[in-house]
Amino acid sequence: MPGPQQRGPRRPLSVRGPRPAARTGGNSKLRLAVGRILLIGALVVAGVKLVQVQGLQADELSLQAQQQRTTRQNIPAERGSILDRNGNQLAFSVEVRALYILPQRARKTWDEARAKDPKQYPVSYDDHMREVAKFVSSTLGPEVNGEKTDEETVYQQLVKDISYEVLVSEAEPAKAQKIVEKYPAEIGSEYRSKRIYPNGDVASNVIGAANWRQDEKPPTTLGILGLEAAQDNVLAGRMGRRVVDTMSGDDTLVIPNTERELVKPQPGKSLELTIDIDTQYAVQKMVTDYARKSGAKGASAVVLDSRTGEIVAMANDKVYDPTDFGKADPEQLRNGAVSNVFEPGSVNKIVTAAAAVEYGLFKPEDVLQVPGSLKVADRTIKDAWTHGTVPMSFTGVFAKSSNVGTLLAAQEVGKERYAEMLQKFGLGRRTLSEVPAEESGLVPPLNQWSGSTFGNLPIGQGLSMTLLQMTGMYQAIANDGVRIPPRLIRAEIGAEGARSEKQRPEGVRVVSAETAKTVRSMFRSVTQVDPRDSDQNGTGRQAALPGYQIAGKTGTAQQIDPICKCYSQSQYWITFAGILPADNPRYVVGIMLDAPHGTQFSTSAAPLFHDIAAYLTQRFQVPMSAEQTPYVQLQM
Repeated sequence: MPGPQQRGPRRPLSVRGPRPAARTGGNSKLRLAVGRILLIGALVVAGVKLVQVQGLQADELSLQAQQQRTTRQNIPAERGSILDRNGNQLAFSVEVRALYILPQRARKTWDEARAKDPKQYPVSYDDHMREVAKFVSSTLGPEVNGEKTDEETVYQQLVKDISYEVLVSEAEPAKAQKIVEKYPAEIGSEYRSKRIYPNGDVASNVIGAANWRQDEKPPTTLGILGLEAAQDNVLAGRMGRRVVDTMSGDDTLVIPNTERELVKPQPGKSLELTIDIDTQYAVQKMVTDYARKSGAKGASAVVLDSRTGEIVAMANDKVYDPTDFGKADPEQLRNGAVSNVFEPGSVNKIVTAAAAVEYGLFKPEDVLQVPGSLKVADRTIKDAWTHGTVPMSFTGVFAKSSNVGTLLAAQEVGKERYAEMLQKFGLGRRTLSEVPAEESGLVPPLNQWSGSTFGNLPIGQGLSMTLLQMTGMYQAIANDGVRIPPRLIRAEIGAEGARSEKQRPEGVRVVSAETAKTVRSMFRSVTQVDPRDSDQNGTGRQAALPGYQIAGKTGTAQQIDPICKCYSQSQYWITFAGILPADNPRYVVGIMLDAPHGTQFSTSAAPLFHDIAAYLTQRFQVPMSAEQTPYVQLQM
């Protein structure tokens, strides 16, 4: 029988084979079960939260979402200033702050905080607002630019049952910051800009007006009138961007102290004008006084630099307060020097004089036999004084303002050359001066002239112009025959002081330099005075200024009677244009009086020219003429 099996030799423990792999089925099931439990728990929690959010808290959370959301807003840029030719500020902006509160939200926030922690919030909302009102009033004072900020007024604003309330519109930034830092949860501060006009109504018709417009989208300072409106794109700059938190679905209700700036605003450019504010003030005062004492419905004056065409002053008797322009009537808001057109009367005779000399038809000393009247088509033209046929020098025709003598010379010039000369003087179209609201006036085209038209135009009837155009005519004669379109803006100045000069307009040759000098010499006799013989007196002798040669011309033009649609026998435009000094021109002054009546100053604007010229010589230290105006025989 077989014996027992023999086992092989036992291996030492240190060399045993690999242990069989452990069975893992049990642990894997455990982890899976735990994971499922956790997932189910998370889903349950999420489900509960979802039910809570969409069900129990839906209304509350929806209201909160509506009450606070992020909104992008524009940041207004700092508006550029307007300066005179010497850098004096005519208009500039200062930063102010509007202080506001969201009363309903502030009350709710306070009441909720007090309910949770009555120890930290021991007083009622109304009592707390008493404290706020007291601090606001003590910081600002009882009034800010006409807005009441006494304690009681502020308190009543704080406790109103409304969503938004402005406490004050123009608080000083430092004071506003002090208040907001004290009560950051209640009071908000909003940037605003205030336009300042340090000279009041001086040059208001030219500068215009701008103010803060809360109704703009976004709120900003907007040019409303004059240069402020016409140059708004230059002055306004470029807006920046910011992010704010707003309430109640209304992007205009900003939660206090939630602003975050994204893009900085770019300040607007400043404008340097050609106006001299001291001269503007003086001329405006003189024009206003003369309008009153002459009984005129209106009056305007323009002062031009004869060499550059720059507008040194442009004044009207009717002005307005640019910070309160809503109270002004339409006539006050107009710049009459460029928006009122009128028939110039005898001031326009310089066109005939210039043309006749330019074409070699007459010399100053030539003698014309001037009858008392002249028939032109169906019209009979007479002089302002009764006379038979009298011999007058060509100079005397204009010094004595003879209508008949002027027409005799104009007929020698001829219609075509006369019409061309009107065009060279720039009549019938705007001057491109950049003065807002400038009118073009009216010159009938040659192909529409009737038989009597050439009996009207040379004596300043039947065409219309602005005062700026009229003054520009004399600037051409003062500037040796080159008319330089008048200009108002000298330069634009950037935020960093970078200066950009406006390109000077090119001159237009009207007549030769020799013709211009001859005409200036002839028109000096307008101010001639002969105490021995009144027949040798010029019509503008009251414009004479001792020590200076003055060349100029008076004008009287009949206005249209609205009833009969014919020329009035009682209503006139009274004009004057003069060159100072005639021998070395520096300034040209144009004046228009609208329907003066009833006083000794109603028949001429020459005295006003005298006063303006006297001021100019002192203000700009104009040297006296080397010699007095020579005496000329006007009537033989």
